[in-house]
Amino acid sequence: MIVRDRFFINGQWATPSSKEMIEVHNAGTGAVMGKVPAGGEKDINAAVAAAQGALESWSATSAEKRAEYLQKISDGLKARAAEIGSTISQEVGMPIKMSARMQAGLPIANFASYAKLLGSFSFEQKVGNSLVVREPVGVVGAITPWNYPLNQIALKVAPALAAGCTVVLKPSEIAPFNAFILAEVIEQAGLPKGVFNLVTGFGPTAGEALVKHANVDMISFTGSTRAGKRISEIAAQTVKRVALELGGKSASVILEDADLAAAVKTTVSYCYLNSGQTCTALTRMLVPASRYDEAAKLAVDTAKNFTPGDPLLETTRLGPLSSQMQLDRVRDYIKKGVAEGAELLTGGAEQPDGVSGGYFVKPTVFGKVKNSMTIAQEEIFGPVLSIIPYKDEEEAVRIANDTPYGLAGAVWSADEARAQKVARRIRAGQIDINGGAFNMNAPFGGFKQSGHGREAGVYGMEEFLEYKSLQLKA
Repeated sequence: MIVRDRFFINGQWATPSSKEMIEVHNAGTGAVMGKVPAGGEKDINAAVAAAQGALESWSATSAEKRAEYLQKISDGLKARAAEIGSTISQEVGMPIKMSARMQAGLPIANFASYAKLLGSFSFEQKVGNSLVVREPVGVVGAITPWNYPLNQIALKVAPALAAGCTVVLKPSEIAPFNAFILAEVIEQAGLPKGVFNLVTGFGPTAGEALVKHANVDMISFTGSTRAGKRISEIAAQTVKRVALELGGKSASVILEDADLAAAVKTTVSYCYLNSGQTCTALTRMLVPASRYDEAAKLAVDTAKNFTPGDPLLETTRLGPLSSQMQLDRVRDYIKKGVAEGAELLTGGAEQPDGVSGGYFVKPTVFGKVKNSMTIAQEEIFGPVLSIIPYKDEEEAVRIANDTPYGLAGAVWSADEARAQKVARRIRAGQIDINGGAFNMNAPFGGFKQSGHGREAGVYGMEEFLEYKSLQLKA
């Protein structure tokens, strides 16, 4: 049983304003694995006051010194990588082998990346008789999700600190323990008091208190589109900057000249990554009608390799979902797909064989899906693939864009120039061409209701900077 009963505020472990605690469940067993405090407005106020008090000094700290701290944090996380991977596997359900590489590895790399970036980033530029300087936006409220908990924290905290901002972090109450590991690493790194603060709690209480606080200059949020809309409404009252990374319903467009086997196998794998609990998951697979039968068979064969199992076993490829609420949600979507007439090719809403306890769902593939169906329009956040046949390239592009979201996608073709041409027509922020590798330094974010703003690389740090023009006398 992990019990974290204090917040990290102003460089010390602070007693919460109330005794209310939040139970955190092990995704693989369903049992309570620990508890964290349920913070409220008083706790948020204390954390914001600490961040505001540290802002002037931290923003004046040299880029070289800030880089040293970021590298120390990266090194500290690296020393605890095995603990981080195991913790997140239990919180979220990602198989341990993958969790070690992604859930632990990416945050370590991101803190190191921003340390390196500070060595070359220019914070000022001469434009005519003006000196244009880049200054930190101020106090940042970071509200993060549970699916890639520490990495999403790192993609906000690391660039914000690099930019000279101070931070109040409110992580997801579903997967909070990794944030406490980060706070301990930051404490050990000797980061000045108040520069980083951690408060756990529920969205409607701690989260909303952070968003509405008049002394918070910016909110960076990753989560559902519904929650993002609520945050935008509240933040508008104080006209603070808001960066949103929200939902997705990404299309993998397989053109008729593509390597079908490679395209289908990769699409299914990306759809099922982290049990489908990935905002960029390729959940809609668009295939030429003439190749539908072949594609459907390949998808089913690939899906059957994803046997649900204990996330702490090295051999597991598909772990559980993160919570009972998420399990109920995904099963409801599967039932709705059947009810609306999609062809259930494999999987279903029943409990998978061979597992007991935990939040497991069968890897599912639907065929002959119409893009108007609920399972093709709404983000399911589970291992559920919809195969959508199309007649020609024009219809494929239309279907790919026929969604409120625009976060990611993929295009497959034997002709890369053709694939790029199609990709440029898809309104999404990140599109893989023939399985192109993820680039942690490329901008990440979406169009339409997938949000606004970008994370990762120099683009992520620029979100936390303001322009100032100094008009100089000639």
